[in-house]
Amino acid sequence: MVTMRDVAALAGVSITTVSHVINETRPVADDTRERVQKAIDETGYTGDAIARSLVMGGTKSLGLAVSLVSHPYFAELIAAIESEATRNGYSLVLIDTRDTPESEQTAVRMLRSRRVDGLLLTPSAGAGSLVLPELKRLGIPTVLVDRLTVAKDIDQVGPENVQATSGLVKHLAELGHRRIGIVCGKAGVATTEERILGYRLGLGRAGLKWDEALVSQSGWLAPLLDQDDPATAVVAADHLVTVGMLHEMRARGLKLGTDLAVVAYDEVEWATLIDPPLTTLAQPVEEIGRTAVKLLLSRIADPQRPPETIRLAPSLMHRQSCGC
Repeated sequence: MVTMRDVAALAGVSITTVSHVINETRPVADDTRERVQKAIDETGYTGDAIARSLVMGGTKSLGLAVSLVSHPYFAELIAAIESEATRNGYSLVLIDTRDTPESEQTAVRMLRSRRVDGLLLTPSAGAGSLVLPELKRLGIPTVLVDRLTVAKDIDQVGPENVQATSGLVKHLAELGHRRIGIVCGKAGVATTEERILGYRLGLGRAGLKWDEALVSQSGWLAPLLDQDDPATAVVAADHLVTVGMLHEMRARGLKLGTDLAVVAYDEVEWATLIDPPLTTLAQPVEEIGRTAVKLLLSRIADPQRPPETIRLAPSLMHRQSCGC
């Protein structure tokens, strides 16, 4: 393993000088800095992050605990977080929570063992009883991402779900639909609950009655169609639900936008490739990721500042699957 001593010998300087160049703890002459950097490049020296953390008081790394489901939204979110972390001189340590409270707790503890300076967490449905109380008790700088809580004592950033989903229902009602349903994915997570709340709010604003038979939390469209008075329009609560709904419609020979109006929460890259194009709500994923990192770095710099909750509104991508 290449050591700092090897770099110093090759550059013809002391180990202390190499340390000052790497950690930027003291000004070093330009020509000396260039020799040290050249020696680092030639030897491939990476340093000892843990040893450096003991000197600098931090590892310059952030932990991200998220369920690594096959979902374009999370892939885009992770990319935005990593980009912002790198821009600020931090590396990102990523770990899968498997979206269960027990695995989530194990993942968070593993990140803590890596001595990350702070944590970004997309909480599971049971995070409130296991992980969050532990993080708060230990005073670990933490930001919740995407799935937010009603708590006011933790930093969090994610999409605005309630008013946005209400707006989708309102749009369908204005087109004349009276049997408007919603299909959701994983039950119990904050985004699902908030979108159902927004759906219910939209019904009320449109003068329509709540009907539990028009709410599917199984991720399947079939229950909304296999009834005496089926849905004529449906809100898909996320990308994976949308895919499943389109498969079901194809199997039944239903035409999108004609036999069944569909609007979806989550923009997808293929939205304009289907016929008719899909009406969606596009989340500001990149902005959510950047804001999460900024909040966390702000918390690390100032542990006593008041916690913030930031909700960023999605944008309506109005196309023709809604029947327009």
